[in-house]
Amino acid sequence: MEETFIPTKYRLQSQATGRIFDDTGWMLDAPGEEKPALIRAIYANKLLQLRDESMGFYRFADWLPIRRILKGSSAPVTYKSEGLASALGLSNLWITFSGWWPEKGVNMNTCSFKETEAYSVCGRLDPERKQVLVVASAGNTARAFAKVCSDNNIPLLLCVPHDYINALWFDAPLNDCVKLAVTAFGSDYFDAIHLSNLVTQCEGYLAEGGAKNVARRDGMGTTTLSAVTTIGRIPDYYFQAVGSGTGAIAAWEANLRLIDDGRFGDNKMKLMVSQNAPFLPIYEAWKAGSRAMLPYNDDLAREHVSEIDAKVLSNRKPPYPITGGLYDAMCDAGGDVLKATNLEARHAKELFFEKEGIDIYAASAIATASLKNAVEEGLVEKDALIMLNITGGGEELFKRSHELYFLEPSLLFGITPSLQEVREGLDTLQWK
Repeated sequence: MEETFIPTKYRLQSQATGRIFDDTGWMLDAPGEEKPALIRAIYANKLLQLRDESMGFYRFADWLPIRRILKGSSAPVTYKSEGLASALGLSNLWITFSGWWPEKGVNMNTCSFKETEAYSVCGRLDPERKQVLVVASAGNTARAFAKVCSDNNIPLLLCVPHDYINALWFDAPLNDCVKLAVTAFGSDYFDAIHLSNLVTQCEGYLAEGGAKNVARRDGMGTTTLSAVTTIGRIPDYYFQAVGSGTGAIAAWEANLRLIDDGRFGDNKMKLMVSQNAPFLPIYEAWKAGSRAMLPYNDDLAREHVSEIDAKVLSNRKPPYPITGGLYDAMCDAGGDVLKATNLEARHAKELFFEKEGIDIYAASAIATASLKNAVEEGLVEKDALIMLNITGGGEELFKRSHELYFLEPSLLFGITPSLQEVREGLDTLQWK
C-alpha cells in the first residue's frame, strides 16, 4: 500500500497574513513572519473523497498532509446514540468514538484518538530525514506515538512527567527505536514540554511541533470528518474536553473545509469545549473575555493538576491566544467553554458505560458530563444535531484480553534540568 500511495497535494497558509506557500519540509511556521500564528494546510482536493475502509485512518488521506501510509491504523467511528441520547432527552445525538471497541469497528489499541495525530504526523515525516522525533506528553499522546513509531521503525524520544509513566503500556514490547526521558516526581506536562524544548536544541533531534504541526491538527480533524461523512451534514454542536484545545481547533478547520466542499451544509458547529475543575486556565481566560491566558502560579497549577482525574487535560500553555488558535476558533464558530468536576465526570463515565456499553477515559467523561450539564441548563436544544467526541475509551476492555508491557525510562531528569544536563544525558543514548 505504501509503495503505490501518491503524496497528498497541499500548500500552507499563514493565519496571520493569508499568505500561501509551499511546504518545503517540516515547516511549523510561516517563513519570514514575526507574529506568532498557526499555519494551515490548503488541499488541492476541495471535495473529500473517502478511501476504502481497509485504509484505516488513511481513508481520509485527501485532507491529510502526508507523504506515506504507515501500517496498523484505525479510523474513528461515528454512530447515532440511543442509550445516552434517551437518558439525556436528546433526539439527535451522535457519538464519534476513538479507542478500542472492535464490536463497533474501531481498533485503536492505544485506546485514544491521539493515534490520529501520530499516524498523521509520522506520515508527514520524510523517511530519509536522519533525526529523532521528540514528543512531549502527559500520557496518551506518548503511548500513541510510541506504538506508531515502534511499528514503523521511526526513531522517537518521548518526554513525560514521571508521575504519568504508568500510562505507557503496550500489548507488545517496543522496538528499541523508541526511548523515554522523564522529569522528576511532582512535575507536570508543562515541565515535560520544557524538557522537550531543551532536547530539540541539540543536534539530531526534531521537534514534533504540537499544535503548530498541520499534520497533528488535521489528523485530529478526522473525528469531525468521520462524523460529517457518516451523518451527512455538519452538526450544530461539537462537545469535547480540552487541555490544549488543539482538537477543537482541528474540528473548526475541518468544518471550514467541509463548508467549502459544499455537500454537507454551510453552518459552523458551535464549539462546546470543557475542562476538569479545578484546573481551568482556558475556561478562566474565555470567561474573562481575554485572548491572553491569565496569570497562573506554577505551584498552584501543579496542585490543581494533582487534583484532577483527567491528567491529559493539564496543559498550562495551550495554543489559545495564538492567531488561528482556540480563541479565534471559538470567536468564529461560537460556543462556550464549560467545566465539570471529578465527581460529575465519574457519574458520567458510569452513565456512558450503562447506556452505551463501553468504558471511557476521564477526559471523555468530562465531555460527557459537560454535555449533560449543558442539556440540563438549556444551553443546547434537545432536537439539535450534537456531536460528542469521545476521545478515548475501551481501555478496560482491551486490558482484559491482552498482556501488557511497560516502557522503562532511558533518562531521568529533575523538574527543570539545564541544557548541559540534557546534552550529557542524550550522549548516553544509542540510536540505530
